[in-house]
Amino acid sequence: MELLKKKILDEGIALDKNILKVDSFLNHQVDVNLMMDISTEFYNYFKLKKINKIVTIESSGIAPAFATAYRFNVPLVILKKQQSSILSDELYETKVHSFTKNSDYMLTASKKFLNQGDNILLIDDFLANGEAVLGASRIFKEANCNLAGVGIVIEKSFQPGRDKIEKMGIDIYSLARISKLDKNVIEFK
Repeated sequence: MELLKKKILDEGIALDKNILKVDSFLNHQVDVNLMMDISTEFYNYFKLKKINKIVTIESSGIAPAFATAYRFNVPLVILKKQQSSILSDELYETKVHSFTKNSDYMLTASKKFLNQGDNILLIDDFLANGEAVLGASRIFKEANCNLAGVGIVIEKSFQPGRDKIEKMGIDIYSLARISKLDKNVIEFK
């Protein structure tokens, strides 16, 4: 998606080989027009998959996922990254390792909002090592849902996330694929 790539080059800040700050348009401040354009891209790619729910993981994936859910005219479900005070029999839970933060967290979803047979499109802001997607897919499997596809706003193609997801046979579509990242360096695949 050329508009997104231009935005990344114009406003993104590459801090090192792993960190790209896009807080001026994706997570701290949100460019709502860009989110609508992103949703159109995801809709056009996945529209034949009969999606009935969009799912994301809090918090930076919420803006593009909300826009995509609006475009598909389906509910948005947000998976939480925290221990819940609610009894665990009301939740699906799985442990996920964050390489960015070098820590584990519990990914949770209310059983009330994931139903057997749901055809899910998972939308997330970044793909790097793929652990968040793998964690979400474990929850979907436990809920007897189908993960019809994964839409990623920005993929770090030099990290192994895409390979892990493709090995599971899941359709993945990334709007901007970064092949190289370093201090003040951003190159696209």
